[in-house]
Amino acid sequence: MAINAEKLGMIIKDFASATSDVEGAAVVTPDGLPLATTLPSGMDDERVSAMSAAMLSLGERIGKELVRGTIDRIYVEGDQGLSILTSCGEDTVFLVLATKAAKQGLLMLEIKRTVGELQMVLS
Repeated sequence: MAINAEKLGMIIKDFASATSDVEGAAVVTPDGLPLATTLPSGMDDERVSAMSAAMLSLGERIGKELVRGTIDRIYVEGDQGLSILTSCGEDTVFLVLATKAAKQGLLMLEIKRTVGELQMVLS
């Protein structure tokens, strides 16, 4: 399967620029390889992708051990903002970095819409 990285990049750039309080986004493989990113300056794409993969792996293990089923979303909230990792299918995940001021309901709605767009390109 050929992945159209340019199209993925356009989708996440549109998402990041059109969604208030989003600081960055990335589409990564479960192995930690970046497919498309739009991250704040100073953030290393490969490092962020590797951490996303580690977060996904740990989340899946927690879900299994605590009998929570298949993990759909991993959410980390810190005093500087949010990191949300959402499945885009078997082979990709969507990472969103948002400010603390983000309206979470609207953000989750936009993430869901964007995941749908990403899945269309990835299928």
